[in-house]
Amino acid sequence: MNKPAAAPQLSDRQRLNWLRLIRTPNVGPASFRDLVNRFGSAEAAIEMMPELMLAGGAGRPVRIPSVAEAEAELEAAARAGARFVGIGEPDYPPLLKRMDHPPPLLAVKGEPAVFSLPPVAIVGARNASLAGIKMARALAAELGRQGYGVVSGLARGIDTAAHDGSLSTGTVAVLAGGIDRPYPPENVELAGEIAMRGGAVVSEMPMGWEPRAQDFPRRNRIIAGLSLGLVVVEAAKRSGSLISARLAGEMGRLVFAVPGSPLDPRAAGANDLLKQGAILVTEAADILEAIAPLTGATIQLPPRLDEPPDFGATPPPRDSDRQRVVEALGPTPVSVDELIRHTGLHPAQVFMILLELDLAGRLERHSGGAVSLLVGDL
Repeated sequence: MNKPAAAPQLSDRQRLNWLRLIRTPNVGPASFRDLVNRFGSAEAAIEMMPELMLAGGAGRPVRIPSVAEAEAELEAAARAGARFVGIGEPDYPPLLKRMDHPPPLLAVKGEPAVFSLPPVAIVGARNASLAGIKMARALAAELGRQGYGVVSGLARGIDTAAHDGSLSTGTVAVLAGGIDRPYPPENVELAGEIAMRGGAVVSEMPMGWEPRAQDFPRRNRIIAGLSLGLVVVEAAKRSGSLISARLAGEMGRLVFAVPGSPLDPRAAGANDLLKQGAILVTEAADILEAIAPLTGATIQLPPRLDEPPDFGATPPPRDSDRQRVVEALGPTPVSVDELIRHTGLHPAQVFMILLELDLAGRLERHSGGAVSLLVGDL
């Protein structure tokens, strides 16, 4: 019997250049993928970056991290007990690589085997009630006993309770800052325990990065992407947990909510989710019943690979082609397919122009592959 082919591993040189490329300003997961598809490697893409940025309208090329800077970050990760895992490598979380624009590199500290457990996210209020904390801990403990991994964001309140409840069975903490900067400070010890007891702490952010307010929605996107379903235990009407729930729904994940008292503002967001069709949860069995049919094939599916356009099938775009695409774009997101039909350009030309605009800091990417021109560029 033939053994299945081993998953590919990045060489040290590839990992170094992947890190340099993803740490370059204006390079996000989508433009990273397009650059590697277009030029065949991160190393080749780095060589072409200045030319592409200028073609996209940048005043001057942004600074690309040096080899020494990337080596220093890799060394800092190793000192922190972490390493960078590339998409496609065997230790990369299976569900995460099936979301739109997954992070090409993920810093992982702990035991990557936890990613093989069917994952459920539990999130909620930082200023949670005692009842909410008890509920989150109980749900996480029962899910763990039934062979599920529990994903959360290491925040105070509900997140902490979810990690506590699943500490002995397997939990994943997603950070908004660098993997060496767990937040809040009082959960530094919990992060260490998670990594030591068979779980994992993960982050897409640079080493040493102190989390800012705008980094938490990025973290929430990864929480949703890592999970088959997401449970909201307590959440106010305007909260990060509701952002996580919206992102989970957009990704096709199941969304659950624990009902709460209409008199408690911390329950208003979860109650609204129930009105919008979230699955009601009063015990872990409610989650298990809905998630169970997804746990067989979904985890084992191969990664979704976007078919890159054939860049060699057509000449490079001209300035008039670039102008046509820019004129067709505005502040309202449109699909790339619509853009191709409207402009009449070859798909490879449109993809190349969008990549140039992205690298020049003029393009905004949205869920579902839609794009728009940044407001300041209109």
